[in-house]
Amino acid sequence: QVQLVESGGGSVQAGGSLRLSCAVSGPTYTSYCMGWFRQGAGTKREWLSYVTSTGTTRHVGFLEGRFTASRENAENTLYLQMDSLKPEDTAMYYCAADDGSMCSASSDQYTYWGQGTQVTVSS
Repeated sequence: QVQLVESGGGSVQAGGSLRLSCAVSGPTYTSYCMGWFRQGAGTKREWLSYVTSTGTTRHVGFLEGRFTASRENAENTLYLQMDSLKPEDTAMYYCAADDGSMCSASSDQYTYWGQGTQVTVSS
């Protein structure tokens, strides 16, 4: 059974930083594609980034380099470093895992999801 637990969310002023963590339990974590998504109030869940099993990362273009995903396989943990935060980044942030061979930006591809961690950015 794979379980994902996010942490690190909170309230921050615009321009600040947060680092989200996603602790993963499961026998084959190192083979998973890991993704970050977010969902604001009244909006669709949107993809932010993924990290392949070999550590290759992809980020959505609108982040303009402000967010960086990474994984530490020895710790079974996925991270999302978020800098220069803006009020429009306010959302629930989710990590997700896919045990398929190809990473994807589609939420439908991911099998396992965490419960989410709230990020609130004030102006």
